[in-house]
Amino acid sequence: MTGMTALPGPIRPLLAFVDLLRRNRFAVAPEQGLDFIRAVGLLGPSGMTAIHRAARATLAPSPERHGDFDALFRAHFFGHALEGPGPSGQDDEIPVGEDVDGGPGEQPDEPSESGTDATGLELLARRRLGRAGEEEALAVFRRRAPDMLPRRRSHRRVAHHRGRFPDLRRTLRHAVRFDGEALVLAHRRRKPVQRRILLLIDISGSMKARTDSCLGFAHSLAQVARHVEIFTVGTRLTRVSRPLRHRHRDAALSRVSSRVVDWDGGTRLGDSLAAFLSIPRFAGFARGALVVIISDGLERGDHTAMTTAVRSLSQLAWRLVWLTPLATGDDWRPETRALQSVAPFIDHLGQADSAAALCRGVIGHARYER
Repeated sequence: MTGMTALPGPIRPLLAFVDLLRRNRFAVAPEQGLDFIRAVGLLGPSGMTAIHRAARATLAPSPERHGDFDALFRAHFFGHALEGPGPSGQDDEIPVGEDVDGGPGEQPDEPSESGTDATGLELLARRRLGRAGEEEALAVFRRRAPDMLPRRRSHRRVAHHRGRFPDLRRTLRHAVRFDGEALVLAHRRRKPVQRRILLLIDISGSMKARTDSCLGFAHSLAQVARHVEIFTVGTRLTRVSRPLRHRHRDAALSRVSSRVVDWDGGTRLGDSLAAFLSIPRFAGFARGALVVIISDGLERGDHTAMTTAVRSLSQLAWRLVWLTPLATGDDWRPETRALQSVAPFIDHLGQADSAAALCRGVIGHARYER
């Protein structure tokens, strides 16, 4: 409270409103509160309508909670009574992870609640992830994956009766047993290890019908793959590898829900992939890896950035797999310009309409072992 009283008088009610939203389980990042104050300053303001519009544009409540947002606004600035008790409890500040600022701003139109259209709106919200009812397919995947995930030959050599390299140490050890006669010629081969997997999951509004299933699959993959990196992609780029390694699925998904803030928002796939490649540590995850992108490819506006990023990603990856819920079969061909532009750089274009299809998209590449 001491810090609040030290602020200029006109700013206090604005910050108090931001604090009220957080107490009522609205996900509001610190930079959003600063943008709210700047927006009010730029607008004048000319009246409470301007303040309300600035709050809607900068604090970005989810469409499902617009009513709660407006009720809290009226209660705070006009002293109106709330219609019912709102959710209680003080949320911790949501960690954003490795976020990337979006591209040039667009006019923030209302997002489609159906989740079928691409949008450029950045929507910061918290989402409760649940089970998608595909437990049997994921259980089969966890049993089969350790033997079917793609592998590569490491530089470390191990003993093998059909190896390509002679093992002089073991050969001499055998010769000692037979008075120096080398009756057995031992061999070694390069040890096969599991190939790194990079999973990029589109969580934009057009993919929200499949988000729970994709995150459930990602959790199963994190349990069986030795080297896996997982990112969510929307209007921001967030690394969720660590929370998904938690053994218990519900706890892991709860941590992911708290870490990611751009659920069901706009689509900036090209900008997010470009940002991923611009960070050397992240780009290293794709080098020699099986890269799997789960997205419908509904990029809004110019898709040049997306094409450039996918081409660069394919040059780093061992294989690039794109799984989309729009695919209806093996003979399906992309219809959007964005997917058509990246199709030449994709090694496999598959389905993502179920957990079983996602599993096949990953374990179906063991035959390409090198």
